[in-house]
Amino acid sequence: MTARAVVTGIGVVAPSGIGAEAHWNTVVAGTRRTGPITLFDPQRYPTRVAGEVAGFDPAGFSDTRQRVQTDRWTHLGFAATKLALADAGLPEVSPDPYKWAVTLASSSGGNLFGQRELQRLWGGPSRTVGAYQSIAWFYAASVGQLSIRHQFKGPSGVTVSESAGGLDSLAHAVRTVRRGTPVVIAGATECPLSPYALACQLRSGLLSDVADPQRAYRPFDVAASGYVPAEGGAVFVVEDLGHALARGARVYGEITGWAATHDAAPTDPATGPDPAHYARALRLA
Repeated sequence: MTARAVVTGIGVVAPSGIGAEAHWNTVVAGTRRTGPITLFDPQRYPTRVAGEVAGFDPAGFSDTRQRVQTDRWTHLGFAATKLALADAGLPEVSPDPYKWAVTLASSSGGNLFGQRELQRLWGGPSRTVGAYQSIAWFYAASVGQLSIRHQFKGPSGVTVSESAGGLDSLAHAVRTVRRGTPVVIAGATECPLSPYALACQLRSGLLSDVADPQRAYRPFDVAASGYVPAEGGAVFVVEDLGHALARGARVYGEITGWAATHDAAPTDPATGPDPAHYARALRLA
């Protein structure tokens, strides 16, 4: 029989809160968590509002060596994964490495790390970059670092499909479970908040330029002015149902269907996306 894939752990590190419970409480209360960008000075940019993870201290989720080698986006991944494993009742280090895997999504990789090192290269007399510049910015860095730290040696990977990446990683996790890997870490984290990353996003013409945090992001509103960037993400433990039941795990739900479509057309403020392809994805799922 085809293996059944279920979700047994959830880890959230987002502007809405650190931990699934904090995130859920924010959502239920309808609390706004966007505000002025503080990770760098945004005054020269038309978009100056974003979602940041307030009070996030990476020292609580990784050691000094790991933090030096990695970007904030990976720090968020360390945290979300640790929270997800704890929620699932699983150890932080796999007891059977080749039966545990990790597949996460990333769109832009280590923006803050890359920004700092390139400024160091072109803005200082040394004209050098740190040794970890070669790996910390890379979009697969989080997957690699998590594989090393937690001993996830099963078939691992990274999906790069813009804002759909996190959902795509869940589908990939189910396929991996069905191929015989009982535990797969899936999800996505992102930190697209640096001068270079913001400049790239502004090219789309879809970002809000409203300075008031209360009015900058108003989705589904006639007064909507665009979206605002944000950091954070979520990680899930996707597990073979038999494996989960054998250890007495709590099951949040089963992933039974998915689909991905693409309209292959540019999106701009005047036209918006094509709803026909959303509908097709729903029908296929």
